[in-house]
Amino acid sequence: MLSTQLEEMIPTHKLPSSPSTFWRSTAEKSRSLECQSIFFLTYFAIFQLTRFFPVRTIDNDVYPIQQTFGADTAALQGAIFFTKIVSESTANPRMLILHKVMGRDSGYLTPRTAYYYCESLSKLNFAPPLFPSSKASRDIHAVWIPELKFGMVSEGARLKKLMDEYGCLNVFFGEGTGVEEIVKDMESRGEEVPRDAFGYVSLAKINPGEYFSKHLAEQVGAEKTIVQKSGYFARSAAANEFDRNLIGDCAKVGVESAIAGVSGCMGQDEGKEGHPIRAIEFERVKGGKPFDTTQEWFQQMIKEIGQA
Repeated sequence: MLSTQLEEMIPTHKLPSSPSTFWRSTAEKSRSLECQSIFFLTYFAIFQLTRFFPVRTIDNDVYPIQQTFGADTAALQGAIFFTKIVSESTANPRMLILHKVMGRDSGYLTPRTAYYYCESLSKLNFAPPLFPSSKASRDIHAVWIPELKFGMVSEGARLKKLMDEYGCLNVFFGEGTGVEEIVKDMESRGEEVPRDAFGYVSLAKINPGEYFSKHLAEQVGAEKTIVQKSGYFARSAAANEFDRNLIGDCAKVGVESAIAGVSGCMGQDEGKEGHPIRAIEFERVKGGKPFDTTQEWFQQMIKEIGQA
């Protein structure tokens, strides 16, 4: 019935000149809002529209886009979040604070949040070591991300020395961190690894935060452990200056591309020299891009905290 109506109303050689004209013509022949909506969408399906859109994800894990909207803002806000939480480091003897950062498959947000936090920490002046709150007690002692493999036993031994020295530990980790390491550790303990019907590890049942809070606490001798999540706090913030500029630049190029009839996903194209902002071909856009751990700022940071 509907296909017959469409054929009657929009023969390919006799299309209305505009969507509004098309909408009025459908309204005359059908009082059904559903039919009118379908007719309207059909008009656009017949013509080739120029489409462009940006990508907003705080994970910053999209190929081949260098930087997605919101990621820098979220990292900065996550750092601000931890400046409040870290005050708990001296609230209890042998305190372990685990800061869970969003980023299921990509570790970008975790190290970038840690970087901004360390940057803010370096600007503070601390009282003499006589006082419990010091740079050491508020510093980051580990940054764990999916792309950086680590051994639970060796890392636990390293962190125990710091716990013995400072009386507290602050660990940043991405929500998708350590699944492989956790599975190995569970198997070495003789524990059953939860799997789905296809034999894949059930991520829903392996909660890294809960696992770390239990087993790392045992390894380092923590007397109290807290897991704090900055994700919703960080991603709800208004865009910072960096992201506002990025959004503006992408919007300008997007309008130019639309006028030129070029469709694509707006962003800094890592596949082109100089990473220009352009309409990236849709078929090249996909998720799952890992964080590049070879970046100089990241390598310098983990060396400074003694993890490298």
